[in-house]
Amino acid sequence: MRAAAAIASSACDLTDLAQMWQVTGDDRDGLALTAGWSGRWTATWKVDGQQVSCLVNQMGAFPVPGCQPVRHFGWATRQGHRPGLEYLASTGRSHGFESHAEQRLLLALDFLGVTEVVSQPHRMRFETAASGVREHTPDFLAVTSDGGRWLLDVRPAERIEAVDRVKFAASAEAALACGWRYGVVGGWQPHVMTTLDTLSAQRRPLADRLGLMPVLLAATAGGPVRFADLVDQTAYPAVARAFAIHLIWHRKLAIDLAQPLGDDARVWPAAAEARR
Repeated sequence: MRAAAAIASSACDLTDLAQMWQVTGDDRDGLALTAGWSGRWTATWKVDGQQVSCLVNQMGAFPVPGCQPVRHFGWATRQGHRPGLEYLASTGRSHGFESHAEQRLLLALDFLGVTEVVSQPHRMRFETAASGVREHTPDFLAVTSDGGRWLLDVRPAERIEAVDRVKFAASAEAALACGWRYGVVGGWQPHVMTTLDTLSAQRRPLADRLGLMPVLLAATAGGPVRFADLVDQTAYPAVARAFAIHLIWHRKLAIDLAQPLGDDARVWPAAAEARR
């Protein structure tokens, strides 16, 4: 069952969950990547309410904790996008987003256990081959549990235009120069967001006064078990459902995120090295 799982929840990465739009060589051709470009491109951050600039080749050493969104989020009637705040259990804070698509990415980052997220982390000035200096503000900078950094943009794939592709290519080159990963989230694999939304209801700490967690973990020790059969092995199946979902979110139990989460979903113990 573990080998057959399309997206094992205990060992997945953002690239497993999302449909990532790929930057191409043609997109990079629109950039002016002449010698010393990373020492000419700049990034402006916001720290303690003050703007701080650095060269792109210095971004890798820029301290992420304490950074604030480089521009304000706007709320107004009749605006075309839906901004808001999303709470992340992994950081213990709420983080700003400008659309439902960005909100979904924050939910996925929380499930993956990031340690820090900065919305709209910096404003980058870069050079293009045809139109001179341009600017781009990526949507998120996330720090993973192993200390790596993800620079991320969010745009539905069908809405990515030529002007966007040049900006995304610039961010990809800047991230590469810093040793970061870069990605454009264009959509999600089937069932992933519905399941993560369900799991997130039990992401906060739970007090196990009925001793259900050890029973659930022991019940899967022999291999995959139907979700309904798993909770039925406890003395309080209705309550055990919440605890089973909690264990899946925290990667102590695993499911296939490519399949709907229901009574027939298979649940198995997560590998020790995949737990966070």
